[in-house]
Amino acid sequence: MIDRGINRLGTAAAWLNLGMVAVTCIVVALRYAFGAGAIAMQEAVIYMHAIALSTGLAYTLQRDEHVRVDLLYARMGERGKSWVNLCGHLFLLVPTCICIMAVSLPYAVQSWSILEGSPEVGGVPAVFLLKSLLPASAALLALQGLTMAWREAQSLRASRQAET
Repeated sequence: MIDRGINRLGTAAAWLNLGMVAVTCIVVALRYAFGAGAIAMQEAVIYMHAIALSTGLAYTLQRDEHVRVDLLYARMGERGKSWVNLCGHLFLLVPTCICIMAVSLPYAVQSWSILEGSPEVGGVPAVFLLKSLLPASAALLALQGLTMAWREAQSLRASRQAET
């Protein structure tokens, strides 16, 4: 269920890249062809980029496409890799996500309390939504990490039972 939700979010967020390109082209055309500025559109590109990045973190983890230096990992057997993944998810990824949530949640709550808007005239009046992506992306990443840790634990249990 978590995997399906992360997959849908990641796929939807990927389409935002096309939206960013389109809106950026429109902003450039408005600026150079008509001499008009488009602050709200420029900020919309920033919002789309933030959404794509923050939801893409968990999606990329799910697909095992994060960059890693695997000098030792590549030489390990399946059980060794499962142990590294399980420990990495439980003792590195999830605690880091919890720290990010703990630090960013008050920041987002404060922004929500004043319904913080753009400091630019004509900008997007929803900075509080942008700041909410920080704890939300950490929560999504932690959920995906826990899901993958569970899967690794099940794999280790199954391989142990197969040995006996």
